Order: sequence, then structure tokens, then C-alpha cells
Amino acid sequence: MLEASFLNLSDRCPTDCTASVRPAWEVREDETATSWYTVRLAFPDGAHVEALAVVGEGGVCVEDVQARPALCLDDLAVLADWIEEPLTEACGLGAGVDGAAGARRARQGRPRGPEGQRQVAREYRAAQAAGVDPVLAVMGATGHSRREALRMIARARDAGYLTPRHVRY
Repeated sequence: MLEASFLNLSDRCPTDCTASVRPAWEVREDETATSWYTVRLAFPDGAHVEALAVVGEGGVCVEDVQARPALCLDDLAVLADWIEEPLTEACGLGAGVDGAAGARRARQGRPRGPEGQRQVAREYRAAQAAGVDPVLAVMGATGHSRREALRMIARARDAGYLTPRHVRY
């Protein structure tokens, strides 16, 4: 039985766990493909971490993480390093020509606060006018997951940049 309240990945060694990567699903559009993978880290003491990672043209994004016991915030930062190697092996992204793994690409800088909310609102309205899914448009413009895009849209609504979703009495 686990007695720790947090997993504390920073106190552990990556060789202490068993990592497994399974393809979840893949979406193809034209000549590009986006793939989802389930990554599981299992430790001898019964602790485990499961993550849903998305691999596409823009890089790798972790959409969902579940851990038992829970991860502390510091461990979320360490988690990317722990799953990077098994995920690249499973995806066939391996080392480049010079033997080094591909360089990490930082997410494009987006303005925060009111300016960021105005940009989200502009993307949302442009997608509506074009007759496409506005949430997908915000996801594409920001590089964030669906969940985070919905949060950003809600913040833009709350700030008054988009019309309220429902009339409130």
C-alpha cells in the first residue's frame, strides 16, 4: 500500500520504472497526421503515471496526466523528461542525422491578459464567419489543447470580447 501523498518523481530515477507507450488513435488530414499515444510509467512500489501525449507536425503535447499517488507541480515539469525517450522511440522520431535528438521547439509566444483575449476573440469570430469550428481555430492559432482553448474562449467571454454563451437572468 502506498503511503506517500505525492509521487515525487524528482526523488526517483527513470531506470526505476517500467515505461510503456501504446498508440491510442491517429487522425490524418491531407498529407499530415496527428497521433495520440498513451504513455504509462509503472514503479515497483505500485505507483504509476499515465499520460495522453499528442504527436504532430508542431511537436509533442501532453493533454492529460493521471497519477497515483498524485504528482506535485514540480513533478509535472519533470514528467516531460521522463516520457520523452520512450515516446520518441515508439513514434520513430529518434535521433537526427548528427546523432542528436531533434531540437525542442518552444510554443510560439502569445500575449497574455487583455491582448491575448482579444486575439482569441478575433480567431473565434473569424472562424465563425468562415463557417468552421471556432474551437479548432483557436486550438490551431494557439497550439493549445481543446481543453485549454475552451478555457481561453471562456476568459475572452468573461472579459466581454465575445458575446455570452447563454442569457443569464
